[in-house]
Amino acid sequence: MSGNEFRFFLSCDINLPVTFRVERLEGSLPATKSPYSGIDSSTEERRPELYVECALYIDGAPFGLPMKTRLESNGPSYCWNELITLSTKYRDLTAHSQLAVTVWDVSRGKNEGLVGGATILLFNSKMQLKTGKQKLRLWLGKEADGSFPTTTPGKVPRHERGELERLEKLVNKYERGQIQCVDWLDRLTFKAMDKIKERESSKNGCSHLYLVVDFCGFEHRVVFQESGANFLLPSPIASTNELVIVWDPELGRPNPSEHKQLKLARSLTRGIIDRDLKPSNNERKSIQRILKYPPTRTLNGDERQLLWKFRFSLMSEKRALTKFLRCVEWSDVQEAKQALEMMGRWEMIDVCDALELLSPVFESEEVRAYAVSILERADDEELQCYLLQLVQALRFERSDKSRLSHFLVQRSLSNIELASFLRWFVAVELYDPGYARRFYCTYEILEENMMKLAAGPNGEEDGFKSWQSLVRQTELTAQLCSIMRDVRNVRGNTQKKIEKLRQLLSGLLSELTYFEEPIRSPLAPGVLITGIVPSESSIFKSALHPLRLTFRTQNGGTYKIIFKKGDDIRQDQLVVQMVSLMDRLLKLENLDLHLTPYKVLATGPDEGMLEFIPSRSLAQILSEHRSITSYLQKFHPDDHGPFGITASCLETFIKSCAGYSVITYILGIGDRHLDNLLLRDDGGLFHVDFGFILGRDPKPFPPPMKLCKEMVEAMGGAESQYYTRFKSYCCEAYNILRKSSNLILNLFHLMAGSNIPDIASDPEKSILKLQEKFRLDLDDEAAIHFFQDLINESVSALFPQMVETIHRWAQYWR
Repeated sequence: MSGNEFRFFLSCDINLPVTFRVERLEGSLPATKSPYSGIDSSTEERRPELYVECALYIDGAPFGLPMKTRLESNGPSYCWNELITLSTKYRDLTAHSQLAVTVWDVSRGKNEGLVGGATILLFNSKMQLKTGKQKLRLWLGKEADGSFPTTTPGKVPRHERGELERLEKLVNKYERGQIQCVDWLDRLTFKAMDKIKERESSKNGCSHLYLVVDFCGFEHRVVFQESGANFLLPSPIASTNELVIVWDPELGRPNPSEHKQLKLARSLTRGIIDRDLKPSNNERKSIQRILKYPPTRTLNGDERQLLWKFRFSLMSEKRALTKFLRCVEWSDVQEAKQALEMMGRWEMIDVCDALELLSPVFESEEVRAYAVSILERADDEELQCYLLQLVQALRFERSDKSRLSHFLVQRSLSNIELASFLRWFVAVELYDPGYARRFYCTYEILEENMMKLAAGPNGEEDGFKSWQSLVRQTELTAQLCSIMRDVRNVRGNTQKKIEKLRQLLSGLLSELTYFEEPIRSPLAPGVLITGIVPSESSIFKSALHPLRLTFRTQNGGTYKIIFKKGDDIRQDQLVVQMVSLMDRLLKLENLDLHLTPYKVLATGPDEGMLEFIPSRSLAQILSEHRSITSYLQKFHPDDHGPFGITASCLETFIKSCAGYSVITYILGIGDRHLDNLLLRDDGGLFHVDFGFILGRDPKPFPPPMKLCKEMVEAMGGAESQYYTRFKSYCCEAYNILRKSSNLILNLFHLMAGSNIPDIASDPEKSILKLQEKFRLDLDDEAAIHFFQDLINESVSALFPQMVETIHRWAQYWR
């Protein structure tokens, strides 16, 4: 719907009774003595018993019988929350229809029983029916006046309106869905509003009494129109050439004729069952075009009918199964039965397509069970690549103990690394109140089955010991959280906090320096850690003071990690998982771009671990060495090599720059600066800190690709052969990853229900943004030209040119 369209109902067409809800009374009742005061001391403090009388007035005259609520005596906040339905219908209302509400107290004397009243017009100044909550100020001691104009208006006069009234209006819009919901921001806002209300109440006192009434809403606005009004106005087209937009109330609804034709066609096809029916040349081209659609695309009616018509001839085409299942009318029992029979005989699909069948689009338990049977063919290494998404897919299952949850548990029983990651992925989701029960059920199944495992013939530990080793991981993270709290409470600079950390590890928490039994590292369960080395542990200089810890390993080595508390790293975990997956896809095509997919594991909604990779930020390198080349010459000098460094070091730098340039473009990584671009001593560049993904960026005018001037200069400039090689690696990597676009899109689709901020805000839009980056409308050659243009645009922005847009992009890196 365009911004010029306004959809509405006419009041004269609504044949429903006027309905509203009397909610509650706000403010303090005026203090009055009991009518029985002085007669009996036991009745002196009699509790008020209130009811609300509601009457409709049309053009100043009462219309229909007044309605009363039940008695309410639970003060001081009297809450009826009672639905009132009048005998009058919306079609009978006039523009000056008013609702008069009067509050009575039956506990008072006959003359003192009136608390107050107020009146509200049902239509606003724009002749639209009022909806949502309305806060009426009562006129104390006055009965509601239904005459027009009224002497007891419930609306607060404009000159008396303050911050509270403004906030009430915004809350009303929010509850009607006119303001977008943002959970975390909403919670903060409502807390702030409560404080403002308390402050305003204490400032102004409680001199006023308010009644909250909630008018029912409709799908569209209701505009006042008298019954029988002449709607045949002269057309503006006769006098002007302007385009007039006319609202069609049936827009977007299924066409009943088309639906009936579709049912008949399918029924006829099912009756004839022409298994030898073959598509014509044009139909075959159309089918091939449909099969190339990304998994995010919805099929229209003609496309669904075409696939259904030639379903038997498509059974040998494995790519067609997911598309065929999308065109099945699952509400039709016979059609669903035939589809499931055909699915069992279809050409075996790939694991990538099986992931699509686990998305929220497919609700059939049989289809989801079939997808799991395909996943059983994947080896443990491949399964671990998708484990994060498979755990999220549990949200879309029909039951808590699904085929998918049992499959994940069974595979984990034979692989301790899978078991460790599955346990952590599930444990983190226990904080989600909507799905906590489901994830806890999977957690219990894993624990029960693991505890039953017997010791292996080759000396493998039994299930009880294996589970206990995983539980000790949680105990370790709890102790690390405790250390962080103690360290943060230390006043002074970072050095004092580091001293406190080492003091704790050597003193009160000395058991952490040497564990009683080795613990599997949560980040790398294959590594057994035996304790923390206090002298090699430190704290990063940042607001959250993350810990940098060095663990001893059982084989005599060390393992360094970063532990964060107070930061949700689940988004970082997803991005690094994607980097790791893309690195695997590139290597399968014999292209090693020397990426650094360091390990990340969220151990809670606001805590987690990251693998520490010895490296330095580009900001630090440039401040000390002036250029990347000078820094690399220090570690890999070669007088005969390019720019005075070894050829292998420069090659590593060029390849890693190419790899991350492509990946950050596809994933839409934002907020890139010289502090979150790190460089290893061997020349490998990598990115960290992924707080903004899928096109979000806190800086205006981000360039298409995240390349900085210093990176290009380290390759010899934009005219050098090494820069040409960089562009070649970029284009090759881009085309390789485009071939796996369905896999990457399916994995992101499975994250649609997750609590990752940049996806949860708008899952559908996020996945479409990702799909756009692959440019699936281009062939490989056109994609190369497209990507080269992207690189050229981004690099041109880094060097002085007299173009405003380019100037803006250049500002990005400052």
